[in-house]
Amino acid sequence: MKFSISIAALALALATAPMAASAQQASPPGADVAALPGGLSMRALTMMDRVSDPRVSPDGRRVLYSVRSTDWEGNRGTSALWTVPAAGGEPVKLAISTGGASSGRWAVDGQAIYFLSSRGGSNQVWRADAAGNAAVQVTTYPVDVVAFKVSPDGKNLIVALPVFIDCETLQCTKDRIDADNRSPSTVSGYDRMPLRQFDHWNDGRRQHLFVQPLNGSGLADGQPRDLMAGLDADTPSQPQGDENEFAISPDGRTLVYSTQTQGAGEAFTNNSDLFRVSIDGGAATNLTEANHGADGSPAFSPDGRRLAWLAGERENVGGDQALVMVADADGSNARALTPNWDRGPGSLTWSSDGRSLLATASDDGQNRLFQIDARTGAVTPLTGRGAISGVQSQGDVLVYARDGFDAPTQIMSGTGDAARALTNHNAEAMAALDLPQAEAFTFAGWNGEDVRGWVFKPVGYVEGRTYPAVYLIHGGPKSPWTESWSYRWNPQIYTSAGYAVVMVNFHGSPGYGQAFTDAINDHWGDRPLEDLQKGWAAALASNRFIDGDRACALGASYGGYMVNLIAGKWNGPWACLVNHAGVFDVPQLMNAMDIGNFIHEFGGPSWERMDLYRRFSPGDFAGEWTKPMLVLHGERDFRVPIDQGLATFSALQRQEIPSRFVRIPDENHWVLKPRNYVDWQREILDWTARWTAPRQ
Repeated sequence: MKFSISIAALALALATAPMAASAQQASPPGADVAALPGGLSMRALTMMDRVSDPRVSPDGRRVLYSVRSTDWEGNRGTSALWTVPAAGGEPVKLAISTGGASSGRWAVDGQAIYFLSSRGGSNQVWRADAAGNAAVQVTTYPVDVVAFKVSPDGKNLIVALPVFIDCETLQCTKDRIDADNRSPSTVSGYDRMPLRQFDHWNDGRRQHLFVQPLNGSGLADGQPRDLMAGLDADTPSQPQGDENEFAISPDGRTLVYSTQTQGAGEAFTNNSDLFRVSIDGGAATNLTEANHGADGSPAFSPDGRRLAWLAGERENVGGDQALVMVADADGSNARALTPNWDRGPGSLTWSSDGRSLLATASDDGQNRLFQIDARTGAVTPLTGRGAISGVQSQGDVLVYARDGFDAPTQIMSGTGDAARALTNHNAEAMAALDLPQAEAFTFAGWNGEDVRGWVFKPVGYVEGRTYPAVYLIHGGPKSPWTESWSYRWNPQIYTSAGYAVVMVNFHGSPGYGQAFTDAINDHWGDRPLEDLQKGWAAALASNRFIDGDRACALGASYGGYMVNLIAGKWNGPWACLVNHAGVFDVPQLMNAMDIGNFIHEFGGPSWERMDLYRRFSPGDFAGEWTKPMLVLHGERDFRVPIDQGLATFSALQRQEIPSRFVRIPDENHWVLKPRNYVDWQREILDWTARWTAPRQ
């Protein structure tokens, strides 16, 4: 039966209902709590097409891109490839998308498309005609292809494959995995970290780059050769690296890749280097050995004479803003192109004329596209509001993906007044919505410094009325809110449920200068909390429609940490709290999480700085907790292991504080499966509705 009770009715019902004693559901699993008229429902958000990865054809006439849609019955996403004329026109879904297709890449002559698909039982490279009507399988490896690039000379593919480095063949890797799967024993031993990667245990394989020769038909010709043979290292990095970590020279003869080579010490540093190797094989040369920060995102200039990359200046400093470096193609004569640019670019590519570089960076609550003069280093912003990704330049054509608080991602062409959308996915769904605009505000935060945030009115706002509110607290902690369309913490889900929404980029958030980001180092629990307190006061003072007595604070990861800290240090304003994947005990977390270098946030290991760790560890203040809290946690979360959530819930229950624990057995640090997302979000809305209901 379809569940369609209104939020207001749900709030009233829950406000008078007894507390659930165990795993009793407040709403049926899979129920899509109805949004207000003109609002965005959880199911509608989940079912939206997710557009990404634009690629311009060599002749500049067409743009190939990816669309992820939702298979609700299968509880999964499915990927397809589309094309659209670069000059504008009707987008077309390619026939080859049947069976799944992703990572579409043009052949050098534009007469074919390479892509990844698992339609044959494993993830392999396929090739289709330029119209995308028919496809043939290019690779038939016994292991999955993680990522690939087409060599600019069209003679090779560079493929990333997970292998045991002591295996001489790919089949050896496959046989070893199969034997382990057949074994009745489940005992595993480890001699070094990392033991786990985000949501899975390490099995000893490394992701290596192989060169795969192609024949005249563009199909695999012979066996691939490991260009990282014997190297105890990964490219792309695990668990979330991608093809931007390696680059092929325009003549197709040289590969530059980013990796770590510290052996047993790898888990405790973020120091990565760029290595240069011939496509023909041989020893690789370390181009950035002198720099102890993270070196990555290599990019050759179109003429092949220069190499650019991003370089962190400091080892193990989270949020360290990278410099844009430029050198000769062999790595010599390197210089910092942007020594005085107080922003940290996250991606880098060359313009097609080689005169400038194109970079995206967080900037004042946006993720903007910037142009950097390759000679002078002068930086010019090319976009305004919104979040930019997937930048590509080909001839006179510049394309990128753009999303914002107001709409999901579309493929864009041009910048400034000339910018136009090439796609219009989700048009029907968006036409049915009447979502509020984000209203930016600024206040004096810690140290009297300006801090920025946003307030949203609820859907259907009526002047003179007051509304309950949610305070969304971002994670990271150095992962700022930007004006983007989120499929996890979308403020419009809450406005559509009748809430005002407040969001603040507290100290530690990138996009406001390096000093602002660094301010959180050794200060997890005081400076950001001060910003949140002052930001809440500023939002209430300027927005009389917010009912401060009917408000809940919500956060995930570091945001969940902060919710736990708020519970002990600033619980007065809150009717309820929501903590997803949050932290209870900071020293325990830092020694149990999947990454070993996160202790940089506290300046060293717990046993050397225990006073600092304890000062900002939420569990130490659990005796002051009084407010109802919802705790949600994925069982496959190895970034913030589920023990942190269990400890939080135990402390709440021991003190008889109204609380509920939501376990998600098949999710990691994020909630990715469509039905899981709806149930997870429904739990949050049920909880906030219960505690923010009007008093009788």
